Amino acid sequence: MPHHEANLAHRPIVTLTTDFGLNDHFVGVMKGVILTIAPNTEIVDISHSVQPFDILDGALSLAESYSHFPARTIHLVVVDPGVGSARRPILATSDGFNFVAPDNGVLSLMYAREQRVHVRHITGEHYFRQPISNTFHGRDIFAPVAGYLAKGVEQEKFGPEIEDFVRFNAPKPKATDGKTLRGVVLKVDRFGNLITNFSAQDVPGLLEGKTPGFKITVGKREVTTIRTNYAERHKGSRSDSSA
Repeated sequence: MPHHEANLAHRPIVTLTTDFGLNDHFVGVMKGVILTIAPNTEIVDISHSVQPFDILDGALSLAESYSHFPARTIHLVVVDPGVGSARRPILATSDGFNFVAPDNGVLSLMYAREQRVHVRHITGEHYFRQPISNTFHGRDIFAPVAGYLAKGVEQEKFGPEIEDFVRFNAPKPKATDGKTLRGVVLKVDRFGNLITNFSAQDVPGLLEGKTPGFKITVGKREVTTIRTNYAERHKGSRSDSSA
């Protein structure tokens, strides 16, 4: 392997998922803090368009993306309506990844997917940037911890393991009778797709056309046809009864 490729292969990766948006300086400042501590770090933006203070939206963004990264990637998540309060900063470690986040449930969907997760309360204040702002823990706590992890500081150095970390159960579809399932729309993406809490296992055969006579009701609209891609829709149509 060429020398430059070998160096690239050993660069630590830190991802960022926040509700900060891109109009302000917040994301850039966090990157600067990480790079000051660990200059060789590769920083990847997952999303900064999480709805403000929306913990479920942040959990969804992380859950749909974290496993696509190489092992030992550090995933930094800042969706933090409790910033400045007594909520804890945590470091969670699964078999493949590290997660730095507030202890407010934003890692809940990851917890549900990983077989083994160890969670630590980050108490090592000597790793924090001082003085600590009451409103920007992303800069003063979470980014420095991610930087020191990328630099190679052992997880045990950051604080003790805990078991009472905050987590929520994602809403499950409920059967209302023998033929009907009721679910919820979790979010709407920028293409107008409705992301629901239904999985393929909840509606076996639907995508294969093996459930004739089905109907999906969203508000006052009914969907009676399944489309498997955008090209199957009539050009310019956004109002037909298909999904």
